[in-house]
Amino acid sequence: MAAGEEARADGQRRGRSGDPCVMVICGASGDLTRRKLIPALYNLAQGGLLPANFAVVGFSRETTSTQAFRDLLAGEFERHATGPVDATLRDRLLSRVYYQEGDFRDPAAYARLEALLSQVDAEQKTPGNHLFYMATPPAFFTEIALQLGAAGLLREEEGRWRRVVIEKPFGHDLESSRALNRALLAVMQESQIYRIDHYLGKETVQNLMVFRFANGIFEPIWNRRYVDHVQITVAEGLGVEGRGGYYEEAGALRDIVQNHMLQILAFTAMEPPISFSATAVRDDKAKVLHAIQPLLPEEVLTRTVRGQYGRGRVGGADVPGYREEPNVAAGSNTETFVALKLSVDNWRWADVPFYLRTGKRLAARSTEVVVQFRRPPFRLFRGISGDGLPPNQLVLNIQPNEGIALSFGAKIPGPDVRLGQVDMSFQYDDYFGSRPSTGYETLLYDCMIGDATLFQREDMVEAGWDIVAPILDVWKALPARNFPNYAAGSMGPKDADDLLARDGRAWRGSDDDPGGRHRRD
Repeated sequence: MAAGEEARADGQRRGRSGDPCVMVICGASGDLTRRKLIPALYNLAQGGLLPANFAVVGFSRETTSTQAFRDLLAGEFERHATGPVDATLRDRLLSRVYYQEGDFRDPAAYARLEALLSQVDAEQKTPGNHLFYMATPPAFFTEIALQLGAAGLLREEEGRWRRVVIEKPFGHDLESSRALNRALLAVMQESQIYRIDHYLGKETVQNLMVFRFANGIFEPIWNRRYVDHVQITVAEGLGVEGRGGYYEEAGALRDIVQNHMLQILAFTAMEPPISFSATAVRDDKAKVLHAIQPLLPEEVLTRTVRGQYGRGRVGGADVPGYREEPNVAAGSNTETFVALKLSVDNWRWADVPFYLRTGKRLAARSTEVVVQFRRPPFRLFRGISGDGLPPNQLVLNIQPNEGIALSFGAKIPGPDVRLGQVDMSFQYDDYFGSRPSTGYETLLYDCMIGDATLFQREDMVEAGWDIVAPILDVWKALPARNFPNYAAGSMGPKDADDLLARDGRAWRGSDDDPGGRHRRD
C-alpha cells in the first residue's frame, strides 16, 4: 500500500500539507496555468495545505525568462483568483516559480530541464520529488512521457517520488487509449500515473461516498428494490467557446460521457469499498464500469440520442448555431448533445435504467444526479386531494449550486386530508461556508500526498471506451441527417424526451415531469 493510501485508510488524509516537491507544468504558457493551476496552488497555500518546500517550473516552447514568466502570472493573478488576494502570500508563491524553454521533441530540452530541477531542489530544499503536469494538447502526452523516461526524470530512487498528471482526453478511442497506456507504462509504473478529471474535484461528487456510506438511512435503500431509475445530467449553457477545432474531433460523447459522466455514474452505483484506500475505491468503481454492458448496434438506435444546437437565444441574446462557430465545418455531423439509456448488470442494479444526458447551449448550466425511488406498493390515499404526488426524488446538485435535496409527500395543514410535495434540502455554502475553489485544489493536493482515489486507472479508462465504442461505430456508419435538431437555449432535442417517455418516465424539470413545478427556469 502506497503512503497516500495509508493516509486515506487510517483517516489522516486531511490536515497535513502536501509532500515537499516541485510541480513541473508542461505547456505552462497555456491559459490553464493562469486560469486554474496557479489560483488552485494559491488557495492551497492559503489553506495551509501547500508544502513549505515547494516550487513550480514552467516548461514550454515559448521563449521567455523566469522573471518574465513570474511577471506574466502576477499581471493576471487577481483576474483569475477565486477570492480576495493576499499580496504577501501571492508574492511568496510567485517567488518560487521558474521557467524553462524547450521543444517537447528535443532531448536536449529535457537535459536542461533536469539541470534546472537540480538547481530548484537545492534552492527550495525539495528532496527530488517531482510532479509533472501535462497541460498540453493530447498529441504531446506520449512524446513527453517517453522523453521524461529517456532523460531519467521518472526514476524513483532513494525515497523520492516522481508522478505524472495527465488531463483528459485519454485517447480518442479504445485503440488509441491502449496505445497511450502502453507508452506510459513503458517508462513508469501505473502508481505514478494520475489521470485527472476536474469534475471529480467537485465537493458533491466526493460527498457521494460520504452520503451513501456514512449514513445508515440511505445505503439500505440504494438498490433495485427501492430505486426506480437514476438520471445524470451535465448541462452547459455555453457553446464551444472558440474550441471548434477540438470539438470537431471529439464531440460530446468523447468529451463528456466517456470520462466525466461515467465517473459520476461509478461513484453513484459502486458497492461499499472495504476501505477508503485508493485501490479499494477504484476496484469497486471499475467493477461498475465493467458491469455496464456495451450496447448492440440495434440498441444504439433505440437507446441513444445525439443532437446538435442551432441558432437560438441564451441569456436574452441571440447566439449562432454550432455549424456557424469558428473552425466548425459547414455541414458538421459532430454531436453537441447526447442522451443514453444504460444498464448496470449486477445484483444491486439489475433492471434499473441509468439515463445520461449532456449538451452545450442548453437552457441552464447544471450538473446533477437524480435518484428516483419507486412508488409505495399500495396507494392508501386514493381519492384524496393531492394523491397524484410524484415519486420521491433525491437530487445531488454538483454545480453550480452544490447541495442535496430530497422531495417527499406531506399533509397540508388543515382539518381535511390533503397531500402536498415538500423539499428537504441544503446548500454547502449555507452549512459550511463558501471556500474559494477552482475545482483543482483537491486533485493537486491528492497528487502531492500520493492519494490516487479520485484519479482514473488504466482499466477504468479502457472500460469507459468499451462502453462508448459501439455507439461511436454506429454513429460513424449512419451520419445524422437532421442536424441541427435543437435550438440553443432549449434543453435538447425532442428525441431525448421520447427516450424516457417510452419507459413512462421524464427528465427532472421537464414539462412531462410529475414534479415539474420544481423544474429549473
